[in-house]
Amino acid sequence: MPQEPSVVKDIMRIVVLGVGNILLTDEGVGVYAVEKLQQDYALPPEVTVIDGGTCGMEMLEDLAGADHLLIVDAVRSGQPSATIVRIADGDVPVFFKTKLSPHQIGLSDVLATLVLTDEAPGSTTVIGVEPVSLDTHLGLSPEVAAQLPRVVEILASELQALGLDINKRGA
Repeated sequence: MPQEPSVVKDIMRIVVLGVGNILLTDEGVGVYAVEKLQQDYALPPEVTVIDGGTCGMEMLEDLAGADHLLIVDAVRSGQPSATIVRIADGDVPVFFKTKLSPHQIGLSDVLATLVLTDEAPGSTTVIGVEPVSLDTHLGLSPEVAAQLPRVVEILASELQALGLDINKRGA
C-alpha cells in the first residue's frame, strides 16, 4: 500500500526587535518595550524577542528569513513628543533614510543586506515613539515612560493580527 506523503507544517517565525541606546533617555524605548513585552505576555515559540540595543550587522543571522519583523524604536516622525507611530512594509525604508541615531545606520544596512541575499523578512512593521529627550540619562522621560504600556499592547496586537495566540500573564 502506498504511503501518504508526510505533511510538514511550516511554522511561522516572527522576530520582535527592540533597538536603542538606553544611555540616551528615550532612545532606549525599544529595549525597554521588548523587556516589558516578555514580562507581561506569554509568547508562543514562533516569536523570537531580541534586545538589539545598538547592534548592526551581527543581527543578520537572527533576522534572515523571518516571516515578519516587528521593530520597536524611537523615531523622528514629525509628530508631537511621546506620540506612538506605526510604519509598515513599503514605508519602512523611508523611515531609515532619516537617521535618528547611529544604530539606525546599522539596522538600515542589515535590512538592505537581507534584501540583497534574498533573506528579507516577509513583512516589516516599526512601532515607534517620538522621543521627548535624547539627553545622556539612564531611563525614559516621564512622557515616554507613560506610553510604554500602550506600546507593549500595540506589539501584542500586532502579534495577534499575525494569527498568534498571545496571552497576558496573570490575566
